[in-house]
Amino acid sequence: MGSFSIWHWLIVLVIVLVIFGTKKLRNIGGDLGGAVKNFKEAMKEGEAGRLEEQKAPHTMEGEVKEKTRV
Repeated sequence: MGSFSIWHWLIVLVIVLVIFGTKKLRNIGGDLGGAVKNFKEAMKEGEAGRLEEQKAPHTMEGEVKEKTRV
């Protein structure tokens, strides 16, 4: 009683297709796929930025002032 069979899911799918139509569902799927792709690219850029930040030598402002006085 608590679980749905494959037939229940197929009926729900048919109802959704009738209500929204295939074109609208295709557009929603494309938008969702684009959002996931953009999210993954942003995560890669963030990771690359963090790696570049770790590779760059860090100089404290006080160190620079001390070195220029000498």
